[in-house]
Amino acid sequence: MKMILVSDIMTQEPITADLGTNLLDCAKIMVRKRVGSILLVSNKKLIGFISEKDILWAIIKKPKLNLSKIRAIDISIKKIATIKPFATLKEAMEKMKKLKFDRLPVIDKGKLVGVITRKDILSFNPELYPELEEFEQIREETEKLKRFKKAMSMNLVSEGICGECGNSGELYWIDGLLICEDCRNSM
Repeated sequence: MKMILVSDIMTQEPITADLGTNLLDCAKIMVRKRVGSILLVSNKKLIGFISEKDILWAIIKKPKLNLSKIRAIDISIKKIATIKPFATLKEAMEKMKKLKFDRLPVIDKGKLVGVITRKDILSFNPELYPELEEFEQIREETEKLKRFKKAMSMNLVSEGICGECGNSGELYWIDGLLICEDCRNSM
C-alpha cells in the first residue's frame, strides 16, 4: 500500500471565520454547515480555533453576556496543534490519538491549507482500523444467520431452478423437492 499523505484526504476548504466574528455567528455557521468547529483566520493564517465546547463554555461561564457580544478570538485557544500536508496519515492518526483531538488544521508555509478529521480518515480508508473490519464481519454474519433462520422457518433454501416447473427463483424444500413459491402454493 502506498504511503497516504494528509494532503491526499484532508478537507481542502475548511469552514473559517474572521477574527471579529462573534460566538453567536460562529454557532449559526456551525449549525448551517453541520460542523463541530470553526478555524479563525486572518489572511489565510490560522489565528484561533472555536469548537462547540468553547461555545458551551461561554454560555455556562458568562451566562449574563449575550453570545453576540463575545468575539470568538477572545475565548479561542492560541496554541493550536497542527499538521503539515506532507505528513503521513499514520502520523496524523497518532497525533490525534495522543492529543485526544478529532481534527487537526493543516498548515503549509504558515498558511492554512485544510483540515483533517477522524471522519475524513475513516471515510477514506476504514480498513486502517482492523477492529472496524471485524465489526463489519460480525454484523454481516449476524445478518446471514438471521436470513438463514428465516429461510429455515419458511423452508426456504436458496435461489435456483424449480424441480417441478423449471422456473428460477427462491426455492423451498418441500417433501424432498426444491420447488418455487408458485408450485408450493399449488400443492
